[in-house]
Amino acid sequence: MAESENQMLDYTLVPYKNFLLISNIHSAEDLDQLQKCEIRDSDIFVVTYPKSGTIWMQQILTLIEAGGDLSATQNQTTSDRIPWIELKGKVHDFVAAPSPRIRVSHLPYNILPEALRQKKGKVIYVARNPKDILVSYYHFHSYAVMLETPKNFEDFFDKFLEGRVFGSSWFDQIKEWYSHKDEMNFLYLTYEEMIKDIKTSVLKICKFLGKQLNDEQINNVVEHSTFKNMKVNPKANYQLVSNDLLNQRKGAFMRKGTIGDWKNYFTVAQNEKFDKIFQEKMKDFPLTFVWDICD
Repeated sequence: MAESENQMLDYTLVPYKNFLLISNIHSAEDLDQLQKCEIRDSDIFVVTYPKSGTIWMQQILTLIEAGGDLSATQNQTTSDRIPWIELKGKVHDFVAAPSPRIRVSHLPYNILPEALRQKKGKVIYVARNPKDILVSYYHFHSYAVMLETPKNFEDFFDKFLEGRVFGSSWFDQIKEWYSHKDEMNFLYLTYEEMIKDIKTSVLKICKFLGKQLNDEQINNVVEHSTFKNMKVNPKANYQLVSNDLLNQRKGAFMRKGTIGDWKNYFTVAQNEKFDKIFQEKMKDFPLTFVWDICD
């Protein structure tokens, strides 16, 4: 896409079934088709809210499929090997793709294929504490061409809490997916447990997928999935994504990869406001989160 053509595109948030999509990135017609797609037992969907470890899971699953062999992943980026199902044209590709079909998504429960609710295929849901998501998403908006550049942190803070961002409400998304988990072959992981013990998380994923890797293969998956190694691997860190979508001069997709960075941005008043809303929306929900690396 030529730069002049890119400048003409209208990247705005548009509603679809109470979920905000990005015009010229997503297609309502594609998503209508997606919900009726046939699902194979070998299909795997990784679902996250934005900035919750999606490319991390792309790397991990790529390496698990390759038995820990990094050389098997060098011919394509992880986003090519494990595409986003909701991008324009990707539903058609999904239908025609050979097994195993592995996809990532930020979509809510009611938009992904209905057949998942019949325990066909598998869903891995990765959650992250929403304060760190907010900070990471704020920085991402500052260099993602297809997202609105924030006026300031305070303005983005309010938009996030109100669900006026791509991905809509974090609270709605996680509660909807988790409350329906028993309808699916479902694995729930958190970004924080992966940071604290990535090997245990890899073993959980392998068990869930029925993948039997030996100790050496597991160790290779772990080694090549660390934040340090992925950050310098252009096949894994989204550095090769076109400047039409990500302005690589303004930032990096993989920024810190830590727990508790929100403390460097939230004011006392913002933290109190966030906690009040969190307690109201999550009061009857059986999920807890790690808010600091020391917890």
